[in-house]
Amino acid sequence: MKKMFLFLVIAGAFSCAKKVSQENVNAAPKEPQKETVVGADADAHGCKASAGYIWSTLKKECIRTFEGTRLSHYDDGKTYTTAAYVIFDGNKAELFLDTQKESIILERKSEGDSWVKGDLQLIPWKGYVLKKDGKIIYTGE
Repeated sequence: MKKMFLFLVIAGAFSCAKKVSQENVNAAPKEPQKETVVGADADAHGCKASAGYIWSTLKKECIRTFEGTRLSHYDDGKTYTTAAYVIFDGNKAELFLDTQKESIILERKSEGDSWVKGDLQLIPWKGYVLKKDGKIIYTGE
């Protein structure tokens, strides 16, 4: 009886081992997973958006707009969470609006004047006020 029991245990072990090894042979080979490389998202100018960089037409280099002056969206006395950013270089200001794909270059004639382009006007008053067609759309320090 002991011999029969030992024989059944050994036979069972071999049959389980054979089944597991056949499952591994019949399984489809897995494709290697593609790794996403952080920082591999450079634009045409080499600016890496994942690191917060965007091309500045004014500075002619990659910048982080959030290091510039932040303007908050303004409507009827309420301030919203959307933001615009502006950087300055001499009598020029580069405006980055959340509604525009490209930045906008504003110019002023002399120190103390407003920066202007078309219907946009950036006024240095208690920080900065950005107007479009005479209506305040952004304010900031």
